[in-house]
Amino acid sequence: MDAPDPDPPSLAPARIHEAEGPGRHVFALFQAMRHPGPVFWIRRARCPWTPFPGGLPPGLTDRLRMIRPNSDTDLLWATEEALRARVTGIVLAEPQRPLSLTAGRRLQLAAEAGRTTGLMLIRQGAGSNATESRWHCAPLPATRPGMARQRWARIKNKRGLLGEWLPEWHAPDLGDPVPALAQDGSAPPA
Repeated sequence: MDAPDPDPPSLAPARIHEAEGPGRHVFALFQAMRHPGPVFWIRRARCPWTPFPGGLPPGLTDRLRMIRPNSDTDLLWATEEALRARVTGIVLAEPQRPLSLTAGRRLQLAAEAGRTTGLMLIRQGAGSNATESRWHCAPLPATRPGMARQRWARIKNKRGLLGEWLPEWHAPDLGDPVPALAQDGSAPPA
């Protein structure tokens, strides 16, 4: 593993990324809090789980726009359109199938055109070669009462930097981790 970035959980702007694992939704919310502007969350209409506005971090509910298409084709179209919109802060999308190289390339071009970051929330092992990075996200036991803790491992990165971080924060607010730890337990450089 390479040395950690100064801001390890950040996503390269104007690119498409992936998050897998049982903690991927927490990772998505963390990323949404760090991107100003509207947050588009695109998931199939028949998905049983939907974020509850009262359970979202402060300040996110007013910016969140849920889009519930009926098909994978419509999901990819809505994702591409949201990525192209320059006012968008971040696009979170949950495709049911892995992205084809063609679909991934179209989304990447849309992200570049709109200068928007996209995060695909995928099932384990359903990654695409077209994305910039892939993160495996999983919850961990907290070290103190009232805290939430995750393990975020960057397992693919076209720029070559891989790593693992163990952020912990006050459970209700999902604010900045206190502190975000590198794999060796040390805080990353400021």
